[in-house]
This record gives sequence, structure tokens and C-alpha cells, in this order.
Amino acid sequence: MALTRIQKESVLAEVSEVASHAISAVVADYRGLTALEMTQLRKDARKSGVSLKVVKNTLAKRAFAGTQFECLSEALKGPVCVALSTEAPGDAARLLRDFAKGNEKLVVRALSIGGALYGVTHLEAIANLPTRVEALTKLVVVMKAPIQKFVRTLAEPHAKMVRTVAAIAEKKKAG
Repeated sequence: MALTRIQKESVLAEVSEVASHAISAVVADYRGLTALEMTQLRKDARKSGVSLKVVKNTLAKRAFAGTQFECLSEALKGPVCVALSTEAPGDAARLLRDFAKGNEKLVVRALSIGGALYGVTHLEAIANLPTRVEALTKLVVVMKAPIQKFVRTLAEPHAKMVRTVAAIAEKKKAG
């Protein structure tokens, strides 16, 4: 069913808005997926905070014009869906990688982060990037480790003295 001009402008505005705030984008060929599988993919995308759009290629190219995802224009051929991640750079790649494990018909074509175009070979590496919460947790652990070691070092002479006095008292009590 052909889209009217107003519908096309609406889709273009929606995709342009999401793309202007997105961190990463993944283009995948969804040819052969059933409607039920696409519904499941959309449901998983909503859960993970990824915007998943099936858009005509010409509209996607126009929506990406002037954004960091303009480099994806070459990958927009045939029936493709575009996953845009606004929270963490690996979210869209993780979503499509996990979904493709159970559905061989979904084929990732290209990825983009920060205006750089990556091939399918980088899918696993980008999908394994930590989420914001994971990255902050790792940062706090790294920052906390030296402080903990310093506190243990300061407390050790006192603890050693207490253990020594306790051992002497135990020895006198026994003997």
C-alpha cells in the first residue's frame, strides 16, 4: 500500500527525530521473517529501549541526511529495518544479534556509531559493549579499589597488635 505524502512526511520526521538523538544504528535485512517474528522483534526492541523502524529506503536516506548515520546510505537496499539506540551504543547491535541467533533469516548488513560505518564483522564487539549501568559499575569498582587497599593498610598495624595481644593472653591462660 502506497504512503500518502503526509504519511511520508510523518515517517520522515519521526525517523529524523530519533536519528538526531541516537548513539548507534544497525541496518538489517528482515526478508523472510513472518509477521509474528517481526512483532516479537518489535516487542524486544521496546523492552530494550531501541527504536526499530521498517522504513522505505529513500525515506531512511532522507532521514539520515545531515546526521551521523548518513554513512549507512549504501546499506539501505532491499527490505531493511533500522534499529536506533538512544541509551547505550551496544543496545541495537545486542538486540539484533540476539534475535538473529534464533532467526537465521534476519541478516545484519551494517552498523554505525559516531559517524563511523562498521561491517557485520564488528557486530559481536559492538553488541558486547557495556550498558551505561555496567560501565558506571566498573568505574566505581576501579575507583574504590585503591581506597579500600589504603584503608586496609592503615588498619593492619592495629589489627596485628590486637592479634598479638590476644595470642599472648591465650598463651598465659593455657600455661
